Amino acid sequence: MSDHKHGEMDIKVQEDTFSGFIKWMTRSTIVIIAVLIFMAIVGA
Repeated sequence: MSDHKHGEMDIKVQEDTFSGFIKWMTRSTIVIIAVLIFMAIVGA
């Protein structure tokens, strides 16, 4: 069994993936809110 040493794993890929996910979710939320506001104004 290998010895695990806390803090030595390279997590750059995981951090980039999480950052991309957060950006995508933020943009998606903004678009959804904008569409809902547009629908409320137009009366669709």
